[in-house]
Amino acid sequence: MQADLIISNVYEDLMAKKTKLAVLGLGYVGLPVALEFAKHFSVIGLDINEEKVGQMKEGIDPNNELTPKDFEKKDIAFTTNIEDLAEARFFIVAVPTPVSRFNVPNLAPLQSASKELARVLKPGDIVVYESTVYPGCTEEDCVPILEEGSGLKMHTDFKVGYSPERINPGDKVHTLSNTVKIVSGCCDESLEVIANVYECIIEAGVHRAPSIKVAEAAKIIENTQRDLNIALMNELSMIFDKVGINTMDVIDAAGTKWNFLKFYPGLVGGHCIGVDPYYLTHKSIELGYTPEIILSGRKVNDNLSRHVAKRAVQMISGQGKSINQAKVLVMGITFKENVSDIRNSKVVDVVKELESYNVQVDISDPFANKEELKREYDLSLVDKIGANYDCIILAVKHKQFLNLDEQYFKSISNGKGILIDIKSLLIGEVKDMEYWTL
Repeated sequence: MQADLIISNVYEDLMAKKTKLAVLGLGYVGLPVALEFAKHFSVIGLDINEEKVGQMKEGIDPNNELTPKDFEKKDIAFTTNIEDLAEARFFIVAVPTPVSRFNVPNLAPLQSASKELARVLKPGDIVVYESTVYPGCTEEDCVPILEEGSGLKMHTDFKVGYSPERINPGDKVHTLSNTVKIVSGCCDESLEVIANVYECIIEAGVHRAPSIKVAEAAKIIENTQRDLNIALMNELSMIFDKVGINTMDVIDAAGTKWNFLKFYPGLVGGHCIGVDPYYLTHKSIELGYTPEIILSGRKVNDNLSRHVAKRAVQMISGQGKSINQAKVLVMGITFKENVSDIRNSKVVDVVKELESYNVQVDISDPFANKEELKREYDLSLVDKIGANYDCIILAVKHKQFLNLDEQYFKSISNGKGILIDIKSLLIGEVKDMEYWTL
């Protein structure tokens, strides 16, 4: 009962700034969450990357999502020292949850953050996880680490909740504050305290999930559903390509019926849609059930890069050109438009596949970081787009590419030229070049 009385004061103490809120992990999710809370509470933001923390102290977002103005008039301190979090009583963990190259969930960042957090955990504290995980992970994988490292017990000494992130990088319409937030807690009281805290920054309101596992599962299926719908369209695109008809024409025609859902084919990368389903399938297989539909959708989407590269090679060869002397320009390497994030970019897979045919590939991207691309994938960006390209692949819908027309692409092409337009930006507008889209 005493622990219950202690945590009931957390919200009031945060509002009065008698205690602090801490965010562990200041990436695409953690940083905007920390800054939004810093409008109301005294916040401590922790990240293990000293260079990035230094940038944040100067009002610079390493992810290029926020402006210096977003850092102004915020009650926040940035640090790499876990001991600085001892002043806080409400902790939010927002570290990455990637998969290995074998598509197995990698909980190392989450486990490490939990182990570090345990060092400063006190009776009456509340810990909320925002990292995407499989149902059961918070209570079965993270809580034991907190308990072992702190010597405390959940329920008796501290409370735990889960509130899945819904940050969409590059999206200025669906923001943190105007998107409904799911919250959950290990008990009714912790749920209410957690909900009250998040309601301070979420104008759209919060949805109180009945359990932590339900909240974890809700996050997973948001992206799994989208992954499967895109996989269907990608498979249809491959079929229609063999038939000799355009997928967009088919979608436009089918879309005239009231209950047809318009999803479009495309490369599925990034750290959400292309990753989250593997957390669910991992847990499912662990429990003895192999989820065939979800895994089939993943297989289709993961293989699309190979399909695009193969199509490019076929088209180059079809023009009577030598493949091992071909020159290809790939425009856009980030996982989606208008962001600098290259994590799990499927355009990278297109490039690697082209290189396996000994094709020379130039990459141009106005958002990607040259050093990061080299470090992560051993790929280089060109400083300036060249000429005489046998094939141009318009891969990402960056704003800098939206006004480019066929005349531009012809001017940098070798002969008739080939334009592969993955996002269908110029569909119906290309007359002279050889044109192909999903």
